[in-house]
Amino acid sequence: MRIAKLEQYGLLQVSGEDARAFLHAQLTNDVEHLTPGTARYAGWCSAKGRLLATFLVMPRAGGFLLQLSRDLVPIVAKRLQMFVLRSKVRISDATGEWLQYGLWEALPGGDLSVRQAEDRIEVAIDANRTLLMTKTPQIADTAAEEWALDEIRAGRPLIVQSTQDQFVPQMVNFELAGGVDFKKGCYPGQEVVARAQYRGAVKRRMYHLRGAALQPGQDLYSDDMPGQASGTVVNAAGDESLAVLQLSAVEGRSPIRVQPQASALEILPLPYSQ
Repeated sequence: MRIAKLEQYGLLQVSGEDARAFLHAQLTNDVEHLTPGTARYAGWCSAKGRLLATFLVMPRAGGFLLQLSRDLVPIVAKRLQMFVLRSKVRISDATGEWLQYGLWEALPGGDLSVRQAEDRIEVAIDANRTLLMTKTPQIADTAAEEWALDEIRAGRPLIVQSTQDQFVPQMVNFELAGGVDFKKGCYPGQEVVARAQYRGAVKRRMYHLRGAALQPGQDLYSDDMPGQASGTVVNAAGDESLAVLQLSAVEGRSPIRVQPQASALEILPLPYSQ
């Protein structure tokens, strides 16, 4: 079994008797019916429907833990606190309370099933990988980049500071990755997200690329749009990345490049249909 220490993630704890209702009203996915034995992906959007963060939401006694990009923890905590108003909700940075590890090991129970004890939480990310959160240090023998690479190959976006407030969920395929419930009711930006879904307003989508070491937020170019960027990197590891590209460029088979004169990047398949 391989194990990697995942320092790219932080944690927010949302607790209090109104925590469930509060998160249900703020996030893109159903929290109201989230059971203790199941985790769920969800996003948090601006009023314009742009993702401010992507979360893995995990029920916990007295509330929830939200896994997100570590660089967004203080930003999101401060902004989310503005919406608490009179609700009985407490939001705190729990990053320092848990050590996070990625295990290449199957967990019984199916994808996003959860097993937990007082000092240990295990989440089945997929058939071959488990997220471990623990208070006890583990010996890591694999780089965290390997975990990030598997997340890219799974087509799962992680919003970071350099990509915050840029994409509606469908641009990063978040509804295909299980992060959006279109029947749950209102949340910030819900009308924009629904309009993008039902009126076909999305002109950009996320693709899996290979061929260069890239950075989140980096611009990409296509030959059919000379002189202007036609794509944005979402996540990257090694020479693979997830990037939001113009549908017209991909459908027209226009080469995607890091710079206008650079070699074309390879577009690889994702594990879900776009």
